[in-house]
Amino acid sequence: MARSNQKSLFTADLIVPAIGDAFRKLDPRQLIRNPVMFTTAVVAMLLTVLLVVGQDGLGIGFKLQLVIWLWLTVLFGTFAEALAEGRGKAQAASLRATKAELVAKRLKGDGRAWDEVPASTLKVGDIVLVETNDLIPSDGEVVSGVASVNEAAITGESAPVIREAGGDRSAVTAGTRVISDEIRVRVTVEPGQGFLDRMIALVEGAERQKTPNEIALTILLVGLTIIFLIAVGTIPGFAAFAGGEVPIAILAALLITLIPTTIAALLSAIGIAGMDRLVRFNVLAKSGRAVEAAGDVDVLLLDKTGTITIGDRQASEFRTVGSASAQDLADAALLASLADETPEGRSIVLLARETLGLTTASLPADAEVVPFTAQTRISGVNIGRTVIQKGAVDSILRANPGAGTTAAATELRRITDEIARAGGTPLAVAKDGVLLGAIFLKDVVKAGIRERFGELRQMGIRTVMITGDNPLTAASIAAEAGVDDFLAQATPEDKLALIRKEQSGGRLVAMCGDGTNDAPALAQADVGVAMNTGTQAAREAGNMVDLDSDPTKLIEVVGLGKQLLMTRGALTTFSVANDVAKYFAIIPAMFIALYPSLGVLNVMGLGTPQSAILSAIIFNALIIPLLVPLALKGVKYRPVGAGPLLARNLAVYGLGGLLAPFVGIKLIDLAVNGLGLA
Repeated sequence: MARSNQKSLFTADLIVPAIGDAFRKLDPRQLIRNPVMFTTAVVAMLLTVLLVVGQDGLGIGFKLQLVIWLWLTVLFGTFAEALAEGRGKAQAASLRATKAELVAKRLKGDGRAWDEVPASTLKVGDIVLVETNDLIPSDGEVVSGVASVNEAAITGESAPVIREAGGDRSAVTAGTRVISDEIRVRVTVEPGQGFLDRMIALVEGAERQKTPNEIALTILLVGLTIIFLIAVGTIPGFAAFAGGEVPIAILAALLITLIPTTIAALLSAIGIAGMDRLVRFNVLAKSGRAVEAAGDVDVLLLDKTGTITIGDRQASEFRTVGSASAQDLADAALLASLADETPEGRSIVLLARETLGLTTASLPADAEVVPFTAQTRISGVNIGRTVIQKGAVDSILRANPGAGTTAAATELRRITDEIARAGGTPLAVAKDGVLLGAIFLKDVVKAGIRERFGELRQMGIRTVMITGDNPLTAASIAAEAGVDDFLAQATPEDKLALIRKEQSGGRLVAMCGDGTNDAPALAQADVGVAMNTGTQAAREAGNMVDLDSDPTKLIEVVGLGKQLLMTRGALTTFSVANDVAKYFAIIPAMFIALYPSLGVLNVMGLGTPQSAILSAIIFNALIIPLLVPLALKGVKYRPVGAGPLLARNLAVYGLGGLLAPFVGIKLIDLAVNGLGLA
């Protein structure tokens, strides 16, 4: 969810600082990073000098106007970048203020006493105590305790979250506040390298590096600039051969209208704004490359639970096998679930108490809890010599080889197949190697998810559901949700193998995850979105972090990535078409005296050669600020295929870019002649 305190595009507290920054960006050391605008600035400087010392027969008023509009062209370009950067500076200032407040209660060797020290002095491995109302001083992992944490300073959401030692909810972030209880946190990052530091750098644009597509486009723009520079450099020779000459000011005007100044001025702002949209959507990207890759994704890997389904599977029924009674099954399931704090585990306890009136509230003192792991896919409890297990059917049968050949095993497979075909998840229960039956866990597919997958299919993206369920359950949920494929009984190794298989076929893969066991796959994926509630390993492995920890956000991230690419493509198309139209204004105006037959190209019917040249330069400058809102907001995203998207792009921005200069330059020419400016 986007933050509510985001500013609109044009407010005084954004525009005024951006104007100042625009002038500061005229520093050649900064301007050289944009070669096209640097060339424009050099030309403007040359004409500024010639304004004083040059004698070329042109009026001083005409040359002064050219100089002013050329400098405005450069300033409008630097203003677009400054405005894009400025949208993150207020947020960065707020985050810096939070960081400045951070102090730490660093525990001493005995683990009981502590010293209060600045958070900036903490080192990896230090243990800090964080009590009620304290700000967490550094990124880290909870090593003991459980607490409610308010992460509104980072996520913009006020609802507190639980952070506790162990599991996938142990990671904490500097700047968030503990609002109940206390925890001990092990520092996992060096000073200046934490999540808060990266977020500050990101929203300021300080660490934004050009993406491969942006670099490629920049190289193309530089190449075009060089070509047109050479072409313009040959004109004086042709003019001399024809018995005339072309003033330097006119040649400079021609060069600036020929080179792609529009897209060059907006290119950086488009990239910054794309990152900013992601931040406002509460997703932190570690690089612009990740955002761009999201727009090119071919395959989307989605966890079933929490993404495709609502997430909290609920136990709805106990089904017995063999001679086991419902009481036996419920009692064993209850004991195996008392220490299980997952929603499924709590629902099993609730079902056993409500349907059969079981009252056991805690495990015996000698009980040994067996935690669930992705490898065994079994959890349970050992009480003395009694072993109670619950888990995936195949895993339970593998753990108890003798039970797999009994009539109860055959009956269990029949029951679990029925549960799976109904779209539920079966959990088998065994006691001392004897099968007791299965628990029916209901999975509910999220409303509207099928339509979302239909949109992705229209975009040419294949969706793959990842689940630990058996193939029958997975197939039922996949069919209901409308995904293209599924991977059942998935282990971390299976996820990694699937990603590598897709990538070996030349496809870009995106996935999300939150656990340590997701880290290898997140690191391998082209776009790996880690949940902010997840482990430190997952957050470090992914190239994006979702601050809201909403797995469905992956679908939105792909849309934002495509919007970035669409915006860049649309404005590039507009700019190229725009430049073609400008040639019809300025080229006839330059050469009509030498070649009167070129007058047929003056299709706009412009008043005089000088007014045509001035009108083209004015339009060339004004189109940049007029396109800034589109560059910052982005082209409206529509989930359509590449073919329809290209046709729409050419129709709207290609044809629009061709027509806009004809209308704009003509109107400016009428104003220039009416006011006697040329």
